[in-house]
Amino acid sequence: MEDFRDIKLSRREFVVAGAASVTAAAVPAGAAAAATTAPAPRSPAALKPVAAKVSFIVNGEARALELDTRTTLLDALREHLHLTGTKKGCDHGQCGACTVIVDGRRINSCLTLAVMHEGAKITTVEGLGTPSRMHPMQVAFVKHDGYQCGYCTPGQICSAVAVLDEIRAGIPSHVSADLNARPLLSADELRERMSGNICRCGAYSNIVEAITEVAGGQS
Repeated sequence: MEDFRDIKLSRREFVVAGAASVTAAAVPAGAAAAATTAPAPRSPAALKPVAAKVSFIVNGEARALELDTRTTLLDALREHLHLTGTKKGCDHGQCGACTVIVDGRRINSCLTLAVMHEGAKITTVEGLGTPSRMHPMQVAFVKHDGYQCGYCTPGQICSAVAVLDEIRAGIPSHVSADLNARPLLSADELRERMSGNICRCGAYSNIVEAITEVAGGQS
């Protein structure tokens, strides 16, 4: 029998052997056996998307869809109802290009699922006005050059219409001086309320002028 004192290991061999023994001790025998077992394949039924029916009122018209439950409201409007005025910008709720009005409140349609809005009243830019009969906000945007490339414009206009409704309803913003009084229609108020709608062309001052004109006409 060979005496263990006659076994000579280099420093590298000693470190490698020690690491291997520690790893073997740390992994239970059952876990090691399970790791070598391939997971059972999932059935086709388990991989099939779950669909659900949803109906809502879009621009005054009743619409019914059957959608994958993961479908966002934005994709339902664009891909299923072909209302492509609402734009997909960042798809993360950071640019405002997808803004629509749901039950009187503006929302980022990319951040909400279509099936969450059963029975809701939804207004997109197509429902605000048409080329032959434009909404006053659309007219003001044209007059004041409130757009350049135009990509963000549908969301800007939907948001602007809702902003004036918020001010009329007395809903304060972060810059409102008195939270208990009706907010004043000021450039600071409009810029704060519209801050969620990004215009990469930088037409912000023109947008404020357009909203101010419409607000004056409605007062």
